Amino acid sequence: MRIESYNFGRIRVNNTEYTSDVIIFPDRVLHPWWRKEGHFLHMEDLTEVLSYSPDTLIIGTGYSGVMRVPEDLVKKLRSMGINVTVQKTTEAVKTFNSSASSRKVAALHLTC
Repeated sequence: MRIESYNFGRIRVNNTEYTSDVIIFPDRVLHPWWRKEGHFLHMEDLTEVLSYSPDTLIIGTGYSGVMRVPEDLVKKLRSMGINVTVQKTTEAVKTFNSSASSRKVAALHLTC
């Protein structure tokens, strides 16, 4: 999977445009990605990610970085052996595209 473009509220992955939050797996895109609280990430929001067992998880917090990712959640994910990166979505897209991991996943908030 390659992210071709990202702008506020829009992302293009493998020639398909999405206008709601997404989780990008190596073989598919989960959309829309709904969370318990729109601008706060909970572990249960990542159930499908965890069932995939990625080695890398890139979290995009939105265009302006409004979605909050608690440090305790990041620590828990890392204790599970997952390399976690949390960035504004514009930077997260670049990180995802440059990552060589074949088991990477991106969970991206597209607005705010």
